[in-house]
Amino acid sequence: MHLKDKVAVITGSTRGIGKAIALEFAQHG
Repeated sequence: MHLKDKVAVITGSTRGIGKAIALEFAQHG
């Protein structure tokens, strides 16, 4: 993923798919 200079708003990030997405974005940016 190319996440440099990007902003992501993730809702429901404390559990389930939201958490997985938040962790993935954190690893890449």
